[in-house]
Amino acid sequence: MRWLTKELEFPKLETSTEEGIIALGGDLSVERLLLAYKKGIFPWFSEDSPIIWWSPDPRFVLFPEKLKVSKSMKRFLNNSNLTITYNHDFESVIENCSEIYRPGQGGTWISDEMKQSYIQLHKMGYAKSVEAYLDNELVAGLYGIDLNNGMFCGESMFTNVSNASKAAFITFIQNTNYKLIDCQVYTPHLESLGAEEIPRDEFLNCLEA
Repeated sequence: MRWLTKELEFPKLETSTEEGIIALGGDLSVERLLLAYKKGIFPWFSEDSPIIWWSPDPRFVLFPEKLKVSKSMKRFLNNSNLTITYNHDFESVIENCSEIYRPGQGGTWISDEMKQSYIQLHKMGYAKSVEAYLDNELVAGLYGIDLNNGMFCGESMFTNVSNASKAAFITFIQNTNYKLIDCQVYTPHLESLGAEEIPRDEFLNCLEA
């Protein structure tokens, strides 16, 4: 397994483990993060471990034209009092994502260092957020990376109200012009919305296109 140094480089993706781990260590500088995303790599690790860099094969993605919205969800959207905004409060969204309880996880991978790096990426125009408000209170949201190539790399979401994060995600997809949403790794929640696994090579072709 390759340990990264101060050099801004990553091993070839063909050297990744069966799980999709490409390297360990390095840092979370905005320069390294941007390089990683442009190569189809993302960080994901627990608080008590070194930084782990991933490029799984297959890759879990959503093509916006394949978005699935159930009848019950359509009724929820039509009758909801939620207000959905974009890039209104990135810092609160990432803070909430770092604090939300996730079954099966002993802690958060969204460390203070990671939050600061992504906040900086937001200020640079790369990291974007979606917020859902109910009675002027932030109740759900999501954030990710926009490489300005038609792809949105989703990172994390949270919700304090049933269906609110799903409503934010669906509204975001329906009102933007992305050609691909990178969901990174499989979750039943996103599969129910139309996400699917594709070969890593196909994902990289989309990334380069």
